[in-house]
Amino acid sequence: MMKQMKKMQKQLAEEQENLKEQEFTGVAPDDMVKVTFNGERKMTDIQIKPEAIDPDDPEMLADLVLAAVNDGLAAVEKTTQQTLGKYTKGLPGM
Repeated sequence: MMKQMKKMQKQLAEEQENLKEQEFTGVAPDDMVKVTFNGERKMTDIQIKPEAIDPDDPEMLADLVLAAVNDGLAAVEKTTQQTLGKYTKGLPGM
């Protein structure tokens, strides 16, 4: 049983490392803002189309950034659950 646990721990560590290396993109409506995250939920890039920058409406840009960030984080979360969920399913606090 201990051998099986060690094997599972090794597989979990490998999957976590692979997840860290992946990139996830979040987009706002009409692709006005795109953000990129790594598997550690750190934003690594943001791209804003010039037409999204309206000096008379800064709230619109804020809304677009929020939408893109939330979309990207949701993608990270979904993949994390799909990848690591098989190891944490049924464990208390997971």
